[in-house]
Amino acid sequence: MANEGMPAFNLPPEMRAFAEQSVAQAKKAFDGFMTAAQGAVSTMEGQAAAAHASAKDVQRKAVNFAEQNVAASFEFAQKLLAAKDPTEIMKLHSDYVKGQMQVFGEQSRELSQAATKSVAGLAKYAD
Repeated sequence: MANEGMPAFNLPPEMRAFAEQSVAQAKKAFDGFMTAAQGAVSTMEGQAAAAHASAKDVQRKAVNFAEQNVAASFEFAQKLLAAKDPTEIMKLHSDYVKGQMQVFGEQSRELSQAATKSVAGLAKYAD
């Protein structure tokens, strides 16, 4: 078996509770930040002219991607807290990194396309 000879991975209940509370507090703080960021984006949208419509799309995408990425990190942290041994931790980490690299690639392609569209749209108004 892969886990033979490995010491048991037991996190003391107090440490687990503290870690869970810390993750919950960080998530609450992040949620407050996202609410404020979304409010700021909404305010900017109300003040922007039609020429900036594509740029707003890029901003919305960036905020949305940041929110998705941080949510994935919180989910990963929760999974780590439930890990039973170092082998499981390594697998969780590997899966997380592989998944995030794929997500980052997709997000960067989407942002690049949106930014290109935004620049093209702004160039129309410059003429």
